[in-house]
Amino acid sequence: MEPRISMITLGVRDLSASTRFYGEGLGLPRRESPPEVTFFTLDGTWLGLYGREALAADAGVDPAGSGFSGVTLAHNVTSRAAVDTMLAQARVAGASWLRAAREADWGGYAGYFADPDGHLWEVACNPFFWVGPPARGA
Repeated sequence: MEPRISMITLGVRDLSASTRFYGEGLGLPRRESPPEVTFFTLDGTWLGLYGREALAADAGVDPAGSGFSGVTLAHNVTSRAAVDTMLAQARVAGASWLRAAREADWGGYAGYFADPDGHLWEVACNPFFWVGPPARGA
């Protein structure tokens, strides 16, 4: 397997609402997409939004999963102020506030929100991890 993730697809209850949250609320650049899915272009990968039931059917699993799925998504930024700004932007866009930003045990600064479908996002300033996409050919 090559060391990369091509796309992250989130199963969502309301495609229109989630598209607004990520596009208008968080400002992600939207790609042209068929009507049953929404794609956003990220640095080095794509984010896909697809109906929860349809995504579960595609994977051959029960869509009724609940609780913590064991997965969080992370968005690293370059400063503590940028963490606070991103968390505030997510809250205004309709995210659920899970944990205010604070000093992390690992030496950074981070907080959490959940998107309208409960997908967990960490926003962090990690002084030990470069925040940009990897260099081409690296």
